[in-house]
Amino acid sequence: MALEVPPPETLQPVATGHSGTSTLFSFGMLVISVVFAVAGQFTLKSAMNEVGRIGATEIAAAGDTIVRTLKEPRLWLGLTLFGISALFWLVVLSRVDLSVAYPFVGLSYIIVVLFSRLFLNEQVTALRWLGVVVVAVGIAIVGLSFRGTTGS
Repeated sequence: MALEVPPPETLQPVATGHSGTSTLFSFGMLVISVVFAVAGQFTLKSAMNEVGRIGATEIAAAGDTIVRTLKEPRLWLGLTLFGISALFWLVVLSRVDLSVAYPFVGLSYIIVVLFSRLFLNEQVTALRWLGVVVVAVGIAIVGLSFRGTTGS
């Protein structure tokens, strides 16, 4: 019994006409990854607000801080959310060039600053808002090239 090798033309990818759907799916996975990462950040911040400031100079106090931190359920929830984000990120990396996908992670910076101001009542200076605008413009520029560089 001989193994037959198909001719090269049969090994070429078949155009399915679903490139728009593929691009939309890839973009959706990217957004979901960012949403889970942001949720993880806020959950971890909530956990650390409960634990308190870290930086005690006494070793006994540091041990107590570590134990309190490890017992904080929101810490584990935040890490789980990051893990879920990473799973979606792996799907993105299998479909999209890193040079396109990674700048979209900048969406998390925009969302975190905005939500920190709105929900944590953090002070955000004008210079920081300017930085957010610069990041947003950069993401928009990368987004213009998104459709042309995604895989199917």
